Amino acid sequence: MKEFNITNQSSFKELQIIESLRTVLDPELQINVIDMGLIYHIDANPQSDSIKIQMTLSSSHCPMGEAILKSVQNRIETDFPGSEVHVELVWEPQWTYEKITEEGLKQLGR
Repeated sequence: MKEFNITNQSSFKELQIIESLRTVLDPELQINVIDMGLIYHIDANPQSDSIKIQMTLSSSHCPMGEAILKSVQNRIETDFPGSEVHVELVWEPQWTYEKITEEGLKQLGR
């Protein structure tokens, strides 16, 4: 897991973004996108007020893919008004069930 220095503005904002994204659920499994392991990278630049998120989906054929991407975009735009938000869909590395966090596994009853 990535370590954060909360005295660093960029790290602190990334932590805030992670907490924000915990409210965005995968509609099928009802687990948030963080605990699903769908978020691969967050880059928050406090100077330019830009936020870049790299994420994936559980499958390239995910029927709810567009809805999940839009939910991530909308959540960050709502919680960080005035920020320039870019959500990039990536397929590498490929998502697997091993990317689900311990908390996500608990939510699945495992």
